[in-house]
Amino acid sequence: MKRTTLSLIAGTTALAAVTGFAAITAPSASGSGAAKPAARLPVEQTRLLCPEPSTSDIADTTYTSFTPLAQGTDGGGKAQLVAAGEQSADASGSSQSGKSGKDGKSGKSTKKSDAPTVTPKAPGTPVTGDGSGSDTPALIGTATGRFAPGWTVQETTQVAAGTGRGLLGTNCTAPDTEFWFPGASTAGTRTDYVHLTNPDDSAAVVDIELYGKDGNLKSVVGEGITVQPHSTEPVLLSTLAAAKENDLTVHVSVRSGRVAAAVLALDDKLGGDWLPASTDPASSLVLPGIPKDATDVRLIAFAPGDADADLKVHLASPSGQITPAGNETLHVKGGMTTAVDLGPLTRGEAGSLVLSAGDSPVPVVAALRVVRGKGDKQESAFIPATAPVGTRASVADNSAKGSTLALTAVGGSATVKVTASAGSEGGTAATKKYTIKGGTTQNVEAPVPNNLKGTYALTVEPLSGGPVHAARILQTTMEGVPAFTVQTLPDDRGTVAVPQADEDLSVLLKK
Repeated sequence: MKRTTLSLIAGTTALAAVTGFAAITAPSASGSGAAKPAARLPVEQTRLLCPEPSTSDIADTTYTSFTPLAQGTDGGGKAQLVAAGEQSADASGSSQSGKSGKDGKSGKSTKKSDAPTVTPKAPGTPVTGDGSGSDTPALIGTATGRFAPGWTVQETTQVAAGTGRGLLGTNCTAPDTEFWFPGASTAGTRTDYVHLTNPDDSAAVVDIELYGKDGNLKSVVGEGITVQPHSTEPVLLSTLAAAKENDLTVHVSVRSGRVAAAVLALDDKLGGDWLPASTDPASSLVLPGIPKDATDVRLIAFAPGDADADLKVHLASPSGQITPAGNETLHVKGGMTTAVDLGPLTRGEAGSLVLSAGDSPVPVVAALRVVRGKGDKQESAFIPATAPVGTRASVADNSAKGSTLALTAVGGSATVKVTASAGSEGGTAATKKYTIKGGTTQNVEAPVPNNLKGTYALTVEPLSGGPVHAARILQTTMEGVPAFTVQTLPDDRGTVAVPQADEDLSVLLKK
């Protein structure tokens, strides 16, 4: 045998020993060599980012961390939230602060003193932490091992008075590279911020574009915003454009790195809430969980690109899909934001808005601004278009009386399982199954943990039938104001497809 052949074999053996070398083998045409379906395994790490909750000195914020029980995880891991600016490169929580913003001035990531302590001990039971005032910082969260699959963190804030007063809630979100926010505003009564949080070790560079009724609001101020590592940057939308627009679509795109983004929308008269990002542009969208006592519903839609979109508008009610009188269709011009008032759309019943494509499908993004109450006792919240539940989704910070779960089956009928976790301070889990008729929305009587103490989480798992969209409505009364907030439940991405791989050292011998 030639020396070169021996050397190659020796090198191959060493490589396999050091790296555990594996190759995905190509399937044969038939029989035993056919490709096997990719296995779905629990994720091993999840990152979530919670924006600064409020600019109000009288704000009270609760954070609720929850991981649903999952099979296939080991006994290790942890979940932790640390203040932006305090997280080190290895996520250990040691100090590593940085400057943020285009101008190099220190950003609000320096808020560290009032960071809440939220450290769960085991999956299946939520744990809470509190913050107060305007010094509560943005939080960067990491869950590993058994805490990672399906990890969710809810940020809920109560503000008793002032601009944006009311109940504000948001699911802390994963970092990404692009976000769409239809429903923002630079009107005189609104104070809207887009919060950008960077969890990584290198700076992120972000562009923010605003689109109004006549198209792009040209501005160079929103270009090339630098968000330093492990920091957050709130950007006031009115500083990006001089125009006063009632209805805007905000487009956040990341040139380098990644961020989490959310819009804080504060109104002088209608309270305030978080505006989450719409799901990716699509020709058909579902906006679930309109409160049955909504006094006004406003639809905001945007079509990226130059093509116009014509959408059919339906309300999925408990009895089936209804076409709103006078608003049967919506025409959205390409590159422009379109808004329409739908009035008291639900009229005392559960409802979700369904947008479907016309003859020529064009992708759009959309959101609803929903108002409850009358006169000076009004409060508002936002419902973005959202993806279906998929395999599983969870939402935390539920109470025995103040939570409503809305389930929508747009296509065929569907059966789902809903699990109420143990309570944060005591109680045992409970489960119910529901069948949702196709084309309807049902506000179901969600299960409540036995002997509940504290708050709990709800986990929704479709069992059979068509896709299911879901939303949770939190409600309370503050100084006579019907305060509320709505969170949608897209798939929690707790598992990942892993294709089968086999050792095949012959790939190293092929020319």
